[in-house]
Parts: sequence; structure tokens; C-alpha cells
Amino acid sequence: MESPLVVGVDGSDASLAAVDWGADEAVRHALPLRIVHASLWERYEGTVPDTDADRLVRAAADRARLRAPGLPLTTDVLPEDPSGALLREGADAALLVLGCRGRGKVADLLLGSVSLGVAARASCPVVVVRGDAQALESRHGRVLLGVGEHDVDGPAVRFAFREAAARGAELDAVRAWRRPSHTVLPAGGTDAEGEGRASERLDEALDAVAREHPGVRLLRSTVEGPAHRVLTERSAAADLLVVGALRRDGLVGLELGRVAHRALHHASCPVAVVPQRPPAPQEGEA
Repeated sequence: MESPLVVGVDGSDASLAAVDWGADEAVRHALPLRIVHASLWERYEGTVPDTDADRLVRAAADRARLRAPGLPLTTDVLPEDPSGALLREGADAALLVLGCRGRGKVADLLLGSVSLGVAARASCPVVVVRGDAQALESRHGRVLLGVGEHDVDGPAVRFAFREAAARGAELDAVRAWRRPSHTVLPAGGTDAEGEGRASERLDEALDAVAREHPGVRLLRSTVEGPAHRVLTERSAAADLLVVGALRRDGLVGLELGRVAHRALHHASCPVAVVPQRPPAPQEGEA
């Protein structure tokens, strides 16, 4: 059986936006859609017909069917902790899609604890749906990829190329770099060496996968500045921002990194967090 695209819902407007986005994404990739709601209240109150949770999930399913008629779709109400349930669902999912809860007008759409925890721990890619109508309806025609240190032919790169190909969108691949504080430049000069290293690293990360997707229009950019700021600013012109997140064996806690954490809270478009493992040590390395 093909792995489904799983959308977690809680009845909020943000989760309904996730249903819409997830239905569109399932159609793009010919994936079955699975809509789930998890709550410990279901365990405490017992399972009874026509509960609020059942109605919530049915309403979400009806919304998905209206948006994508004929899409294979299943639903479930899970009587367990939402974070744990979604992480378990992610073990067999092609993609997890979650909403981004708001905390008032001043804070804009800051991320809820469930979405943050799942994005930081899931074994499959997680998309947190946020942003304006242009991004949510994929009107920009652009996927933005943040290329990090461990992204040479990595899962995040491959995910971004697949997304661009499925959408018929251009792929804007960005490598942010920082000039060491001790570097002294002539008046009006630039750090050509630093920019050159960033460009080489970008080519190393992209070239193998780019050859597999000759139909994707690829834009390559090296930008001096903090990666979290560069990507957040450029996300205003993108339909999806893709970033990688390292998963290290034996570590406990959130495994996101500053770039992904900032993007999940402040990007102007949906954010895909793609888990990846650090490269194996080369022979002779500790």
C-alpha cells in the first residue's frame, strides 16, 4: 500500500488551511490522503458515536473531498496525545501536514507546541502550513530551498526538486554564508574567497540531483548574511520553503536548528522540514 499524506486537524482555521494544502499536495503527487485528529479527551470520555471529534474529522474530510473530488481518503480519531499520535502516523507517512496556530495580531502566526514538536522529531518530512493567500494557493510559482552544510545530494535537496517538478515551479536554491569577523576587506571590497566557497558548496549540493530533473528551472544564489534571516525574507516570494533538519541518534529534545526554527515561526509561506542524517565519517576521521 502506498504511504499516505497525513493531515493533523484540531478544528482551528489553521488546520483547515492545512486540509486544503494537503489535499492539493496529495493530488500533485498522486498520494492517498489521511486526516487524523488526536486528543486524550477521547480516551477520558470513552468512544461514543457522533462525538465532537467525529464531527470535526468528518467536516475536514468533506472539505477535502470538495477541493479534490475522487481523492482516496481515510480518517481516524485517535485517543492519545496529539504529538505522540502524529509522530507515530509519520512513521508510515510520505508527508505530515500541520497547521500553524496564531497567538494574536501582534505575534502573527507563531507556531503551536504540537506542530513544533512534530516538525522537530518526525521521521518523515513535515510541512507546517502558514503564509498569505498567494503562497497557500501556490501563485508565486517558486520553491525556495535553503542549502546547508549537510545538504550534498541530501533528502532536503531531493524533496525540493520533486516539489518544483510536481508544481511546474522554478527552484530557488540559496546558500547563505558569513564572512569571518576577523577578515579585513579593502574599502568597497568584497570577500571573493568566501563567496567562492559558498558557490562551490552550492554546486556540490545541487548538481547530481539537478541532472535527474532537467525540466526544473534552477536558480542558484549565494547571499552573505545569517541563513535564518535570508530565507525568511526570501520566503515572501515563494510557495514553499524547504529546509533540512539533522536527526542524530541518541539525542533527546528538539532537533531543528536555528534556521528551521526561525522559518517555522516567521516564514511567509508553508515550510517543509526534511529530516536527514549527518554524513558518515570518512576513513581516518574520529
